[in-house]
Amino acid sequence: MNRWYAVAALADLDPAQPFRFTLLEQDLVLWWDRQAGQWRAFADVCPHRLVPLSEGRINERGELECPYHGWSFNGAGHCTAIPQAEAAVAATACASPRSRCRSYATATAQGLLFVFAGDAERSGAVPLPLVPPLEEPGWLVQETFRDLPMDALTLLENVLDVSHVPFTHHRTVGRRENAAPVVAELTGFGPEGFTASWPEGPRRGKLGSQFTSFVAPGLMWHDLTAKGFARLLTVVYATPIRRGECRLIARFPFQFQSRWPRLLLGLRPRWLQHIGNHTVLEDDQVFLHWQERRLAERGGSGAFERACFLPSSADVYVQALHRWVIEHAGEPFPGRALPERLPQAPLMDRFEAHTRHCRSCSQA
Repeated sequence: MNRWYAVAALADLDPAQPFRFTLLEQDLVLWWDRQAGQWRAFADVCPHRLVPLSEGRINERGELECPYHGWSFNGAGHCTAIPQAEAAVAATACASPRSRCRSYATATAQGLLFVFAGDAERSGAVPLPLVPPLEEPGWLVQETFRDLPMDALTLLENVLDVSHVPFTHHRTVGRRENAAPVVAELTGFGPEGFTASWPEGPRRGKLGSQFTSFVAPGLMWHDLTAKGFARLLTVVYATPIRRGECRLIARFPFQFQSRWPRLLLGLRPRWLQHIGNHTVLEDDQVFLHWQERRLAERGGSGAFERACFLPSSADVYVQALHRWVIEHAGEPFPGRALPERLPQAPLMDRFEAHTRHCRSCSQA
């Protein structure tokens, strides 16, 4: 639990209003504290009558105001106003610990908002899950997000797996004719994650070698340099919402060797980029939701090597992921059953999973 999780891209947050997010089954309200100049995360429940603060507003004082009775809370979670109470009663109540909101540690870096799932006082000792290459200058970063009907572990297994791209994403970002043996190897492994190398790389070596990193518990990226074109990263944050649900934050950083591709990509509206991104995501979403139920029936990560037949080195990535779960993490929601399988229409519903919550797509 004592880990940082990416919950949103800063570009998708509106400082003028609070919004709801669920992290590891904990309902949170995220809001901009303009007095301190930072994002805050509270438990999404008013201590007065237990309604969700995310349905409230940021009032004229820049504080979070409950929608039910107007109680106000500052950035530290302290109640500062109880409109129904006389001054002396309000002062006593506001001084009581029972009037405070539980506050979670937050941080911003590399264009993302992170929340610490655990005791806030321990957050300073835990590093943020960042992508070191993005600290270098010259990157153009495109990004999107989607709330997915699958565990974060299922999402990570999918995005780490390089060998599915020519088939699942044929005619979007892959071609079946580019399929070839994937001779990959694990280059590092430990409690904080693992690294892997694919010397030939995708498209039968036409793009150069690809290097993969997994940073526990929910970050991975592929890194390759296409000679004469660009250095390309595929970055995925898989943030657990609850059993069978996660948030995907996908980022696509480019470091172009020529200025023209950067200029052309910069002309494309963000909402149009998102249409392309979500078309790719939907290629495999329909069967990943089913796949994780089959694995759960056969014993989950602990039985992964027995449940699946893995004869080639192409599966070194997913083998390493489940090995990490077994040796260092454990199942994220032990004892919790997956929810019922969704019909295809709600499973593929892009509006609720993304559009309604995206500042670009909701206004397009």
